[in-house]
Amino acid sequence: MSINEISIIIPVLNEEKQIGSIIRRLTSLQAGSVKEIVVVDGGSDDGTVLEAESAGATVVSSEKGRAKQMNTGARIAKGDILYFLHADTEPPKFFDREINSAIEKEYSFGCFRLEFDWGHPLLKFYSWFTRFRRTELRFGDQSLFATRTVFEKAGGFDEDLIVMEDQEIYRRLHQYGAFYLSERSVITSARKYEEIGPVKLQFLFSIVWLGYYFGIKQNTLVNFYRAFILP
Repeated sequence: MSINEISIIIPVLNEEKQIGSIIRRLTSLQAGSVKEIVVVDGGSDDGTVLEAESAGATVVSSEKGRAKQMNTGARIAKGDILYFLHADTEPPKFFDREINSAIEKEYSFGCFRLEFDWGHPLLKFYSWFTRFRRTELRFGDQSLFATRTVFEKAGGFDEDLIVMEDQEIYRRLHQYGAFYLSERSVITSARKYEEIGPVKLQFLFSIVWLGYYFGIKQNTLVNFYRAFILP
């Protein structure tokens, strides 16, 4: 099997408390094909940048906005494969080996299933759906890998989107390559669910999700998100 070098791209904003630990965990979880970890800072006013640099990541600055930050990271990344990961999400052991295996089998992009670090029944139920291949069930917490060629053909992330950018890109990626869905899961933080409450937060997320598919304007969805989910 040929080995493709992987660039991990992590968009961040005020992640001082955990960015260092996730970078060190990624280093220990990989099987040897991760070329670099690129942290794209959207204007943090805490110690995020220093923590990321001290943990060994390459740090670049970007205009705030997850889509803009991830595209910025993709442009400067040196790897053959781009792997987009949230700062509070941990992939399974030897994730890079599985990604390379998928590429060897002629898949062009893909993701892992999802689990949370809190065993609340609602979150387990929500995670269960990520085993299905439907585009509507793909979210950024699951992480996303793509060959550079397919990512660039698809045009990268839509920078006009502040919410749902992680799901929208799947529709375009499907036009250029085959989709791989792992049977293994990433583990993502349930911190926002613990803060707001799992039932309430999932209800709010569902409103944003439905609003997007019913064609509600992005500004309306963003204002709703900032009013009820971000605080």
